[in-house]
Amino acid sequence: MRGISHMPSYVVMQPTTLCNLDCRYCYLPLRRADNRMSVEVAKAVAADVNVWAQEGRFSVVWHGGEPMAAGIAHLSALMAPFAPEVEHHLQTNATLIDDAWCDFFTERQMRVSVSVDGPESFNHERIDRGGQPGYRKISNGIARLRQHGLPFAALCVVSEPRPGIAAPLYEYFLNLGCDVLGINVEEHEGVNTRQTRHDPASVRAFWAELLAAWRIAPAVHLREVEWSLRYLTAVLDGTDDDLLPRRLDPIPTIAFDGSVVLLSPELAGFHDPRYGDFSSGNVLTTPLARLLTGTHPPWVDEFVTGVEACRESCPYFGFCGGGHAANRYFEHGRFDGTETEHCRNSKINLLEGVLGYAATSRPAHSENPPCTRGANSSA
Repeated sequence: MRGISHMPSYVVMQPTTLCNLDCRYCYLPLRRADNRMSVEVAKAVAADVNVWAQEGRFSVVWHGGEPMAAGIAHLSALMAPFAPEVEHHLQTNATLIDDAWCDFFTERQMRVSVSVDGPESFNHERIDRGGQPGYRKISNGIARLRQHGLPFAALCVVSEPRPGIAAPLYEYFLNLGCDVLGINVEEHEGVNTRQTRHDPASVRAFWAELLAAWRIAPAVHLREVEWSLRYLTAVLDGTDDDLLPRRLDPIPTIAFDGSVVLLSPELAGFHDPRYGDFSSGNVLTTPLARLLTGTHPPWVDEFVTGVEACRESCPYFGFCGGGHAANRYFEHGRFDGTETEHCRNSKINLLEGVLGYAATSRPAHSENPPCTRGANSSA
């Protein structure tokens, strides 16, 4: 895996910067402003995406802000230029889901991922603009999805990864009915400057406990655990070099105004005296495909240098692949640093927790062995 690919596997679209919640750990800088993407921006992106979708599976991920805050009519207009072959995913806090939205998801065959942090007592960071808990509205939205028979994924932020919470967390999502679960340990990025350093032993114990709970009832595709098991299996088989792509996915994020930020959606909307606005250009003036094959901003090259430093120095590189640009920038102030708190919490201690569990546990007694297929998520 060297350099940046000219061909993405998906694009992230920001239909609006607005969010109706005010989560304490949110990284978004413009979530109080309703800056909406124009249809002209969507048409410009679709011109290239439609070509890529003819060559193989391709996805558009609608991610805000809260993308549903744009409204059904506007989101429908933004989706209209895309060919039928393009898959559409939406990351939402679920508070605005009603029957009309469920009909929209069904008609568009849209894949929905819901942000929810577990049982009601685990969601104290997810509040509205008045400081009131958002859980009841989130729960009502999820209930609507289930009433309409719509499959959905879940994305959970864990602010304090420690033993004792992983088992009830997994039990909640098992009963919730989601088919895929992603666990994001809270990250220091964007406007969220809270401390994210945790005791390594506690983090490892959290991941081990989560794996133990999943093995008892592996009905949900548990993203991080399955990634870990797939990697460890490949190491044992001697095929681990085949897991990482040959080049980094550029993950182009198209901001509401058409500007394109590569590698990390979390960088959109920010400006730095050295790096500028992190944009590689704008789809309203330059086709997306040309932006991906042209000269990248200097910070992208700096990030690639950091990835190579990780390759040379970190024994976990085969699992991690060099980390994320936003984590490097917001933790180190630059892109060529190496280890971050995100690496420690969600890569190193994740893998060590899984290995620790494997070393001390007996085989689970189950007629259906755990699935180790990697699970994709729109978040």
